[in-house]
Amino acid sequence: MKRLIVRIRRKLRFYIFKLVCLVIECTHPLDEEKICFLSDNREVMGGNFKSIYDYLEGSSYKRVIEFKRDRRVRRTYKEKLSLAYNLSTSRYILLEDLSTAITYFPVRKHQDVVQLWHGPGAYKRFGYSRKKTGEKIGTIHKGYKKYTKVITSGEKIRWCYAEAFGLPLDKVKATGFPRTDDFYHQDYLDHVKETFYQHYPELKDKKIILFAPTYRGVVPRDATYDFSKLDLDALYEKFHKDYVIIFKWHPALYNNIVINKVKAPDFEKYNGFYRDFSFYRDIQELLVVCDTLVTDYSSLIFDYVLLNKPIVYYTYDLEDYTGYNGRGLYFPFETYVYGEVAHNMPELITALQKGNLENQKREVFFETFMNACDGQATQRAAQYILRG
Repeated sequence: MKRLIVRIRRKLRFYIFKLVCLVIECTHPLDEEKICFLSDNREVMGGNFKSIYDYLEGSSYKRVIEFKRDRRVRRTYKEKLSLAYNLSTSRYILLEDLSTAITYFPVRKHQDVVQLWHGPGAYKRFGYSRKKTGEKIGTIHKGYKKYTKVITSGEKIRWCYAEAFGLPLDKVKATGFPRTDDFYHQDYLDHVKETFYQHYPELKDKKIILFAPTYRGVVPRDATYDFSKLDLDALYEKFHKDYVIIFKWHPALYNNIVINKVKAPDFEKYNGFYRDFSFYRDIQELLVVCDTLVTDYSSLIFDYVLLNKPIVYYTYDLEDYTGYNGRGLYFPFETYVYGEVAHNMPELITALQKGNLENQKREVFFETFMNACDGQATQRAAQYILRG
């Protein structure tokens, strides 16, 4: 009964929000040069948002920001009113992930809702694509079908995004991912490294292994990870002299760690060999400073291919994750591999020692998933968003 009451109250709040939006639409015109950046899981500007935001600096476009740290955080009444006003009066609404407000928001005529997405490529299935996996996914986000434009990182994966969002293929364009432009500028790479080591000088003489897996769980609020698959003692014994391992947990998992819903490993006894950098907002910078990436089914593999450094896939649950009743992938797992694959801790240690680049696989991978990322993606994406 209590759960039903909570659900009714939640629905009521959203319908009131919709009503407020309708009133604003009736009393305020659409501002043709207003752009709203909307996110339910970030506090500061970053990613594709920042690339587009900075690109428009000095233009006639008015940029407004509507961010909150986590989907579970409720906006105040004042913040909700601001959100309703900015959504209702902005000619362009830019997203980087799903937003509950868009489900109930009445999109106006001539208004564009543009999905920039937060990760390039097409790895694990999401949205409507998850219906094909047999996984019990519950209700699919209704806001997906309200998108008027979507960008991707490569021509060959446009169909993945169209399927995931339940949209016609012509609404998806391979502009490239704006934030990947940075990887083509040596000044940016040098600045990131210099700034990082100014803040963490104790890491300058160490090789950095970045361990950044995706979360496990059906939905972000249930995000977890099987920490028992990490043999911290074995990794420490093998690598502590020359290396440091930085952990960057997925934001959904990290949020659950912060609220004590999930208990993270204790690194205290390892003398600084393990560092938790989950607080570090821009993982793109960590990709730049690390020497080797360890991940699994994370979209980081797409950004990382541009940096030409070793990668290891630690997939202890590959069969369960990719098979029927699991999360499922858009392509066979082998298609995504351009480095060593480890299924257990001994294999992970061996793979880290090898440091293979596998250049031929890298070229095939790039052409499949990232061929629109050439250093000019921000300009193309901005032109597509604003001119179509």
